[in-house]
Amino acid sequence: MRTVVLTMKASVIEMFLVLLVTGVHSNKETAKKIKRPKFTVPQINCDVKAGKIINPEFIVKCPAGCQDPKYHVYGTDVYASYSSVCGAAVHSGVLDNSGGKILVRKVAGQSGYKGSYSNGVQSLSLPRWRESFIVLESKPKKGVTYPSALTYSSSKSPVAQADLWSTTTYTSSQNRPGADPGEMDSWKPGSVLLDEGLVPKEELSTQSLEPVSLGDPNCKIDLSFLIDGSTSIGKRRFRIQKQLLAEVAQALDIGPGGPLMGVVQYGDNPATHFNLKTHMNSRDLKTAIEKITQRGGLSNVGRAISFVTKNFFSKANGNRSGAPNVVVVMVDGWPTDKVEEASRLARESGINIFFITIEGAAENEKQYVVEPNFANKAVCRTNGFYSFHVQSWFGLHKTLQPLVKRVCDTDRLACSKTCLNSADIGFVIDGSSSVGTGNFRTVLQFVTNLTKEFEISDTDTRIGAVQYTYEQRLEFGFDKYSSKPDILSAIKRVGYWSGGTSTGAAINFALEQLFKKSKPNKRKLMILITDGRSYDDVRIPAMAAHLKGVITYAIGVAWAAQEELEVIATHPARDHSFFVDEFDNLYQYVPRIIQNICTEFNSQPRN
Repeated sequence: MRTVVLTMKASVIEMFLVLLVTGVHSNKETAKKIKRPKFTVPQINCDVKAGKIINPEFIVKCPAGCQDPKYHVYGTDVYASYSSVCGAAVHSGVLDNSGGKILVRKVAGQSGYKGSYSNGVQSLSLPRWRESFIVLESKPKKGVTYPSALTYSSSKSPVAQADLWSTTTYTSSQNRPGADPGEMDSWKPGSVLLDEGLVPKEELSTQSLEPVSLGDPNCKIDLSFLIDGSTSIGKRRFRIQKQLLAEVAQALDIGPGGPLMGVVQYGDNPATHFNLKTHMNSRDLKTAIEKITQRGGLSNVGRAISFVTKNFFSKANGNRSGAPNVVVVMVDGWPTDKVEEASRLARESGINIFFITIEGAAENEKQYVVEPNFANKAVCRTNGFYSFHVQSWFGLHKTLQPLVKRVCDTDRLACSKTCLNSADIGFVIDGSSSVGTGNFRTVLQFVTNLTKEFEISDTDTRIGAVQYTYEQRLEFGFDKYSSKPDILSAIKRVGYWSGGTSTGAAINFALEQLFKKSKPNKRKLMILITDGRSYDDVRIPAMAAHLKGVITYAIGVAWAAQEELEVIATHPARDHSFFVDEFDNLYQYVPRIIQNICTEFNSQPRN
C-alpha cells in the first residue's frame, strides 16, 4: 500500500514539473511574439515655436527649408522659446537646410539674448524671455523615454489674454492670479502676460505678437541707403534692388539699441522715403521697403549725396551722436553728375560712404561717363573695403553678407569722426637761441611722436608747423602733405633757426598762415612748445586764438614761465598746459596729451 502511495506522489510531481516547464516555454514563445512598440519621431513645421510645446525634452523631425528668414530665431546657442525650433536648429549648425531629427531640451529663461548670423540664418536679439531651449543632435539618452506625440500649450487667444491683463492693475506677484514669482519680479506697469513671457503693451499687435528686438548692440550705426530710381534701371532691376534692401534690413537686426536704417531714392532729385526713426525694427522696415515705388529720371548721385549730407543725419531725423553715420550708395551703370566733391564734403562731415556699382559702362559707352573712376573718388579708402562692383544684377545678392559685415565693423569705419582723424593740428615751435641744436632735435622728436598717433590724410587729420624766434617761418601748411610718411619726413627736415622769443607774434602768425586755411568742419588744435618767457605780450594773441575756436596746448620746458603757459592754454589750463624741467622728459607727456585731446573730443557730439 505504501508503495502505491509513493508511486502516485511521484506521478503527481512529475506531472507538475511537466506543466511548469511547458508554461515557461509557452511564456517565452509569447514574449518572442510580442514586440516592443517602435518609437515614432514626431514631425513639426518650420514655424513651430518651442514655447508652444510643453514637453521639457523631446526629439522631433524638421522639414527642409527652415532657413527662411520668416521663421524668426532669437538668441545664439541658447534660444528664447519664442524662436522657431527648426530655425534655431539650422542656426546652431545641428541641421542644415535639408531638415532632419534633433533633440530639444528646455532650460531657464535668460536676460540678453544675443543675435548673430550663422549657417544662413540671422537670429535676433531680445532683452529677456521666461524660457529658453538648446538644440542637440538626436542621440537619445539611455533610460530616457521620449514622447512619440508632443503636448502643445492651450490655443487660447493671446490677444484675449492680453486684453484681460491690460484692464487689471497688479502691483506684485502675490495678487496676480497664476503669476510665476520669478517672472513677476520684473513685471512693469503696461506689460501683458502671454504664454511665453512678459511683453510691453505697446509691442502688442493684432497682426503679430512677436517680441520686438532692441537691435544688435554690436552694430550700432545710423545707416542711409541711397537707391537708384532712375528710368534706365527698369522695373525688374528696381525690384532686385529692393530685395537686397529687405535682406539687409533682416540681417542687421534693426532696433533702438542697434542699427537704424533709412532710405533715400534718387533720380533727377533725391527724396527721403523714411528716416532713421520711422521704423524701429526689421519687420516694419521690410514692409516699408516693399511699398517703395520707382521715381524715374536721371541718375544724379552727387546731388543725392549732398542732400543726405545736409538733411538726413540730423537729430530730428533720429541721428544718434554716439553712432557712426554710414551711407550705402547703389548705382546702376554710372552717375549722370559728378560725385567727387559731394563725397569729399560728406566724408569730412564724418560720413562713411560705401559704393555698390552694378554692371557699369561697356567699351562703347565709356564716352558717356561723366566722371571716370567715380567710385574710387567717392570713398575715403581705395583698398576695396568701401566699394563693391557687381558684374550683373542677378549677382547682387552675393554682396549681402560682406556688406553687412563691413558696415557693422565700427573699428574699421575710418571715415567716421574720431579724436585721431578729425583735426587740423598746427605745431608752433620755439627755435630761439636758448634751445640749442641738440634740444631742438629732441623737440622735433616730440612733435614726431605726437604726430604718429593720428590718422593722416587729406580727409583725416592734417598737420602744419611754424617755427619762431623774433620772426616766424611757415615750415609747411595743412595742405602740403597728405600722408603720414611724408609728414614725418617733413618734420625731420625742419632746420634749427636760432634767435629771440616772440611767442605772442608767433601765435598771431599761426592763426593767419595756418588756421585761417583750416577747413570749416575740422577741429583746430595748436600745440605750442617753448623754453622761455616771451619778449612780447601773449595775452591778446592767446585770446584771439580762443575766440577763433583754436584749442591751444602750451608745453613749457626749462625756463618757460608757468603763468604765461596758463594764459596761452585753453581753459581749463590744467588740461592744456604742461611743464617739464628738461627737454629729454618731453616724451613722457605724449600719452597724456593724446588722452586729453580724445577725452575732450569724446565729451562732444560725435557728428
